[in-house]
Amino acid sequence: MNHRLHLKLEQLERATERLLASAEALGADSAKAPAPGHWSATQVVHHLLFIESNIIQYIQKKMQAEELLPKVGLFTRLRARFVRLMLRVPGFKFKAPRGVATLTDTGDVPTLPELRQTWLASRRQFERLLNEFPGRQINRAIFPHPRSGKITIGQVMDFLLDHLLHHQQQIGRITKALQPSAPVLAKS
Repeated sequence: MNHRLHLKLEQLERATERLLASAEALGADSAKAPAPGHWSATQVVHHLLFIESNIIQYIQKKMQAEELLPKVGLFTRLRARFVRLMLRVPGFKFKAPRGVATLTDTGDVPTLPELRQTWLASRRQFERLLNEFPGRQINRAIFPHPRSGKITIGQVMDFLLDHLLHHQQQIGRITKALQPSAPVLAKS
């Protein structure tokens, strides 16, 4: 595996573990939405796993074609950086693509332990894909991001990390919303 991709994968692994631990710390409340129309922590985890799994499947399909992928242009690189920046802005929300939000909103989401196991298997699959990723394709457009355009494998890794960190903030807000209010002390 390319050294930079390996470092990015390690970052992604650590961030994923922190996110899962945050969701699991809610216990039974992990499946509870903080308000009507909002996602629960379990739905957030499901969303992230769904996105990562679909990206992996798409990249595997593209790698089977063994064609030389197109180069990434300056405009796409700038858009990718802008999307990364916006994902890091606290409280900023992107509207999820149609199929992604609908799937997560259905409420038919596996439990956190099931999601953890599925994510672990998916991540090992991603690691194998990165180990086999051809060096000649490293700076070529491998994935069509809906907002950035066609991005490289390194940019895919950056997006996955930033997307996960963006939703880590969301789980923090969910946790705060689900905590019981502190008792008010009576004056004597």
